[in-house]
Amino acid sequence: MTKILIVDDESNIREVVREYCELNKYDTDEAKDGLEAVEKVKNTHYDCIILDVMMPKMDGFSACREIKKIDPVPVIMLSARTEEFDKLYGFELGVDDYVVKPFSPKELMARIKVILERGSYITTRVLTFDGLTIDVTGRSVSVDGTKVELTPKEIDLLIYLAIHPNVALSRQRLLEEVWNYDYFGDDRTVDTHIKMLRHNLGKYRDHIVTVRGMGYKFEG
Repeated sequence: MTKILIVDDESNIREVVREYCELNKYDTDEAKDGLEAVEKVKNTHYDCIILDVMMPKMDGFSACREIKKIDPVPVIMLSARTEEFDKLYGFELGVDDYVVKPFSPKELMARIKVILERGSYITTRVLTFDGLTIDVTGRSVSVDGTKVELTPKEIDLLIYLAIHPNVALSRQRLLEEVWNYDYFGDDRTVDTHIKMLRHNLGKYRDHIVTVRGMGYKFEG
């Protein structure tokens, strides 16, 4: 059964999210702060984590950073803060989606479903392009046999590009599919990650091609 961890210092928020998760046949667990959430992740694998930003002991951003070190589990951030900087910072940490409070529980469930179904393109295979190896299932990347350290979101982006070889993908589509993020005006989020990916791929950077006026494509 799909297991969801709900992390929020407000018990009423946890209760509402839990009720909707259970209506959708998800198994749930709860934590009241970031520190408790990190401890739970050490002992349990979750399919998705709903994580509040403003919490005592350890805030959501710090908790996300620590959680991603333990398990690359998808994280949906909840926050009353709407500043663009906060959203971009969250995505840099590997957050998969960002939901602003007050939120619709039904919309949150829809976003959880999208994230869980996103795993459908993760098949048991290894993609090889010259000396570039992408282990889709293991979520690891190697260049000439040496493992490359990438952030969770960089890996998500590279996998999505690589499983759609020679297809021109717009920045907006990449935001929607990789970040599940439909906020307009954040093309630079994609551009920044592409720049970091190219740097980390070294001599194989040219597999990621810029499509002028549109976005990017992966040439296999």
